Amino acid sequence: MINISNRVLVLFSSALLFVAAGCYAFTQEIYFFVAPVILLLAVLLIQHPQYLFYLLMLSIPWSVEFNFNASLGTDLPDEPLMLLAALSVVIYLVYRQKIIRIKLHPLVAVVWLQCLWTLITVITSADVVLSIKYLLAKGWYLLAFLALPIFLFEDERVLKRSIQLLLFSTMIAMMTALIRHGINRLTFETVNDSLQPFFRNHVNYSTLLIFMVPIQIAIIKLIDSKATQMFFICLLIITCIAVYFSYSRGAWLALIAGFCSYWLLKRRILVLSFLLFLSIVMASVFWLKSNDRFIRLSNDYKSVIYHSDFREHLEATYQLKDLSNAERIYRWVAGVRMVKDNWKTGLGPSTFYPRYKSYTLPAFKTYVSDNPEHSTVHNYFLLMLIEQGVLGCLLFIGLVTALFWYAQKVYLQANEKFWRIVVSAATSILIMECVINFLSDMIETDKAGSFFYLCVAVIVVADLKTKKLSNFSSNIQGIS
Repeated sequence: MINISNRVLVLFSSALLFVAAGCYAFTQEIYFFVAPVILLLAVLLIQHPQYLFYLLMLSIPWSVEFNFNASLGTDLPDEPLMLLAALSVVIYLVYRQKIIRIKLHPLVAVVWLQCLWTLITVITSADVVLSIKYLLAKGWYLLAFLALPIFLFEDERVLKRSIQLLLFSTMIAMMTALIRHGINRLTFETVNDSLQPFFRNHVNYSTLLIFMVPIQIAIIKLIDSKATQMFFICLLIITCIAVYFSYSRGAWLALIAGFCSYWLLKRRILVLSFLLFLSIVMASVFWLKSNDRFIRLSNDYKSVIYHSDFREHLEATYQLKDLSNAERIYRWVAGVRMVKDNWKTGLGPSTFYPRYKSYTLPAFKTYVSDNPEHSTVHNYFLLMLIEQGVLGCLLFIGLVTALFWYAQKVYLQANEKFWRIVVSAATSILIMECVINFLSDMIETDKAGSFFYLCVAVIVVADLKTKKLSNFSSNIQGIS
């Protein structure tokens, strides 16, 4: 809690209302009273950041995209709440006049290095204005979903309540979507319409849902009441049904990978498996690049179409005639060709879309290659390589590798059941994040990417807690 004195708060409120009354008397505009109320609410939330964070967690499933104009948009209401959360972190640090020990944690240090390198790539960017917008958004994103949770999650009660509120809000959104989709007979062609306006498409929706599965499993393991366990088991089954009817192949794959993470964690091969996967991917890329073998993946423009029937959609997937994957390959080929010209510092953040089309090959073109949504390369690892160069990509890979290493370490060393289960759930979500972001680029999105940094915060706090308890146990043994 940020303990701003009550006297200062009362004086500030009185002065603000006095000014508002004067403005109203002069202009007769009622809006002059609305603004102070909103501002006072913001001040109170900053004074009590845990409640601000609770509101942010509740808002994630319900936020909608709002565009002020063609070049400026936001997510409401969660992005304004992110800004308030970022401000609360800054005030906390200024008020305490020191940065607490958490900043010394190696995982946070890697994030700091990422930010520093991003700043360099902004300076060298092909479009500095676009890159500055990205840097600002990334700044309040990190403060809201990484810095503030690290401060707050030291209190386990705040962590538990935050997860409960997020799960509750997501389940209400899921039930609403299921009912609307059910009215439309749960068909593949109506799934996106059933999710509007809170989800852009079934990919965002299914991604949020699969992240709820490890959370539900963790709750089932932690609670003792059989009745409550049965309730959450039923909720878990409904969530899996909702994931199935989201018709998102990427989410299905990510969910399977998430379940595998538990086995990898127990076998102590999580980091090794991740590095092996990356090695196979890199070897495959070099093999396809040599002798231009990748040309064999080019498609027949007329046969690669959108299938409204899901069975036909799946058949097209394994026949390599699926429109979405064909378009993905189209952009991947362009992205790899872009790296050659800008491998040191990249093109700069948010610059892929304005420049990628000059690197595309007509042989891979599809019906949706005009890209009216202005979406990017559909692979976050490749996107980092394109926009922030080799070092930017390596820093991101290094962060993910370090996350898995610390998760494995905490899971094996923690004596408390609570932290072992929480870390295993966070690891499962991170594995799913990697799968999703290998097929798309959603680290900077509120409904999917926010979970990445929340998991970083959880693992940092879990590691610090585990060390503290371990040192305490050692001291007790030394005294005895």
